[in-house]
Amino acid sequence: MARVTTKYVCTSCGYQSAKPLGRCPNCQAWNSFEEEVPTVAAGKARTGGAGGYGGVTGGKLTALSTVGRREEPRTPTGIPELDRVLGGGLVAGGVTLIGGEPGIGKSTLLLQVADRLARTGQTVLYVAGEESLEQIRLRADRLGVTAEIQLTRDTRAEHVAALMAEHRPALCIVDSIQTVTVEGDGTPGGVAQVREGTALLTRAAKETGTATVLVGHVTKEGTVAGPKVMEHIVDTTVFLETVGAFRLLRSVKNRFGQAGELGVFEMRGEGLVAVENPSAAFLAERPVGVPGSVVAATIDGQRPMLLEVQALASKTPYPNARRVVVGLDPRRVDVVLAVLERRLELTLGGLDVYVNLAGGLKVPDPGLDLAVALAVYSAVVGRALPGNVAVFGEVGLAGEVRSTQGALRRAEEATRAGYRQLIVPPGLDGREGVRSVEEAVGVVWKAGT
Repeated sequence: MARVTTKYVCTSCGYQSAKPLGRCPNCQAWNSFEEEVPTVAAGKARTGGAGGYGGVTGGKLTALSTVGRREEPRTPTGIPELDRVLGGGLVAGGVTLIGGEPGIGKSTLLLQVADRLARTGQTVLYVAGEESLEQIRLRADRLGVTAEIQLTRDTRAEHVAALMAEHRPALCIVDSIQTVTVEGDGTPGGVAQVREGTALLTRAAKETGTATVLVGHVTKEGTVAGPKVMEHIVDTTVFLETVGAFRLLRSVKNRFGQAGELGVFEMRGEGLVAVENPSAAFLAERPVGVPGSVVAATIDGQRPMLLEVQALASKTPYPNARRVVVGLDPRRVDVVLAVLERRLELTLGGLDVYVNLAGGLKVPDPGLDLAVALAVYSAVVGRALPGNVAVFGEVGLAGEVRSTQGALRRAEEATRAGYRQLIVPPGLDGREGVRSVEEAVGVVWKAGT
């Protein structure tokens, strides 16, 4: 007789417990546990000598050297920034999970992709689990979507899989996976339903060669709601987030490409519009000739960008000076300030220091250390940097400037943007570079004279 083991699973993060809990110890969510009753096959495994393990013989082995090489066919979405994040386009049979806050633009972006693919004559299936067909039509009219997209309100996973097998669409969009139901016990959005629905649709995508995109809700912590196993099942996981006036699409997992790619969009009346030159967009409002402003070459994920590091120093009215950091790692900024006081004898004890990464981005990049040092020094002494200077480099405790990841790509991005004077670590592409913060300060203001 089969043994039945009851366990309780948090619907927010997938944490498992042998008994129901009022509050999840992992994600701190209240009243989020649901009962799950898996069935364990009866009988105990036993070794059987030449007969195998428990009377079962092993499967066939295949040597790695005999496995052929195959490039996965890709379909461009028609949106270059999205293709960059996906690694070149949609993969036939690949399953992509896209998460993001409500109203951030997930459905808008996917409807734009559906329109572009349908215009090329390919079949697109849109599973509307959260909106009526009339609501989707209204959004399509607003975005200028005129292509024939096949819509359905049927969110039963078995029926969606049957539609994929019958029509063989090039793209299937499921909005959202939390509304999909599987035959059996459980409520839509529950742990078991989300997990089984994802597994069934993934299996159907592999069998039919349909590129499938699943829209996922997010929790208040910003993670995809549902069990973590859902993210393990899919091939690609991307997140859409808001940064100032822009939308960033970031890949955190990609079996068919490089994870960490970043796409930048801007929300307009006609939908999400790709920002082809993020560096120019983030530096568009930079004040020129103002002390405390430095252009820094950074890498967010795998993408080089130019951002503005700002610093402001003012006399403090409090017994203890304040240190306010926005968009950067506060601990690294504290280290840079200590280096400035010790190595350059810059007096900061009676000053409130404010450091900001303009644009709303949060980038924990050690390569921004040198930009922070020059911005704070510029703010304290009241001297602006020349307008054609871009910097990057990590600062050590001895005041030395160290090399950073992706140095060549940073330098190429700065050069492409028209910054002729680069203050960088030594040894980059034959450049002499600067070896210390003191040397960087001397080079910057010597270049400006």
